[in-house]
Amino acid sequence: MLSHTVLFDLDGTLTDPKLGITRCIQYALSELGYKPPDANELHWCIGPPLKSSFSQLLQTSDDTLLEEAILLYRSRFSTIGLFENSLYSQIPETLKIIRAAGYQTFVATSKPQIYATRIIEYFDLAPLFDGVYGSELDGNRSVKGDLISYIIDIESLLTSTVVMVGDRSHDIIGAKKNNIASIGVTYGYGSREELETHKADLIADFPKEIPTLLPLI
Repeated sequence: MLSHTVLFDLDGTLTDPKLGITRCIQYALSELGYKPPDANELHWCIGPPLKSSFSQLLQTSDDTLLEEAILLYRSRFSTIGLFENSLYSQIPETLKIIRAAGYQTFVATSKPQIYATRIIEYFDLAPLFDGVYGSELDGNRSVKGDLISYIIDIESLLTSTVVMVGDRSHDIIGAKKNNIASIGVTYGYGSREELETHKADLIADFPKEIPTLLPLI
């Protein structure tokens, strides 16, 4: 076995958070006096750091306005939005197969750790992970490359034994920044073209394909 540790992105990889994320973005924009886009026009916001998404939506780099938008988003997300979420089919079975094969598993998400932990517990996935890692509420470690580096350091992992699984380009970019392998998944919110453009090592079209690819990394 070459890869002993698997890092899983959360949004678009373990769960489908579309309803909660898009409704919370729409709520924040409305409260700020902006006409929010339709939910289907906000798919690109699922995965990347929230501040970056609001910067593009509001066409601003004004930290005061961006922080206000994030606070409004979180006021709804922390009580309602994080539960407007669904678990992708095959995920529990997939995780059990991977762990039975001897791999460690960790969640590695740009979402604040406090919310990620609640979501993992809500779906009864906590026993299937050795730990949940996310960003801080102040945005620290929201960039996937920084988060992966942090996990590798805290868990004393060898980069040659780690693989990142995620659905968006920033998952692949973060993996390459840390010289670890990557598996892109197409059932989330990133396209095959996006994953191939950023040179994911392998690509899975559905969760149960992931365990079959791990020995190939």
